[in-house]
Amino acid sequence: MTTRALPWAPPNAEDVELLPVGEWWDAISAPTRVADRALELLGGRSGAVIQDDTYGTTYWLIGIDTARSWCMRQIRVLTALADEGTLLGVPPVSWGPEHRTHWRIPLGPDRYLTGTHHLAHALRQALDDVLGPAPDGRQLCHRCQLPTDEPIPITVEHTGSVAATTTYACPTHARDHPHDTVAQVAAMRRALERGSSR
Repeated sequence: MTTRALPWAPPNAEDVELLPVGEWWDAISAPTRVADRALELLGGRSGAVIQDDTYGTTYWLIGIDTARSWCMRQIRVLTALADEGTLLGVPPVSWGPEHRTHWRIPLGPDRYLTGTHHLAHALRQALDDVLGPAPDGRQLCHRCQLPTDEPIPITVEHTGSVAATTTYACPTHARDHPHDTVAQVAAMRRALERGSSR
C-alpha cells in the first residue's frame, strides 16, 4: 500500500515509534471494549485506528484542536499542551493484528482522520452501551478509596431479585476487575429509573 497521497505517513517501517501529538494530528484514546462498540456504530465513517493490545486501548487520529473541550468518562484527548509534549506510539503502516500495537483500521488515502462530530456521538453511545449510564456524582473507588469522577460499577450485591449495593472503581482499578455484567445491567436500570422519576 502506498501512503504517498497522505499528508503524513508513519516514518518508521521497523518498529513502533513515539510521535508528538499535535504536529500532524491529535488523537482520541478509548478502552478497546468501548472502541469495539464505537466502531460498530461508526461503520464506514471511521478513519484510521491504532489498537494497543498491551494496554487495552484504541486510538483514533483526529484533526488538531478539534476535541479539546471533550469530557467523557474513560475517553482521553491527546493533544499538544503548552508546557509539555504528548507522544503516541505509532506502528509501521504494514502492521496488522499479528503485532500487539497495530493498525486496526489501516491507514490509507481514503482513511486518515476521523471526523469528531461522528466520533463523539459514537463514543457517547458506546459508553452507555458498554458501561451503562454514568452514575450521579462522585463515588469512592473500592481499591484505592479515593473519590473518582468516572466511577465504573464493578460488582453488585444482590438480595433476592433486587440489587442492594453497587461497588465502584476508578478507571485505573476497574481494569483489574473481571467485568460484572450484572453490575452493568443493574447500574443501567437504576439510571433509567432515576431518569423516569424526575
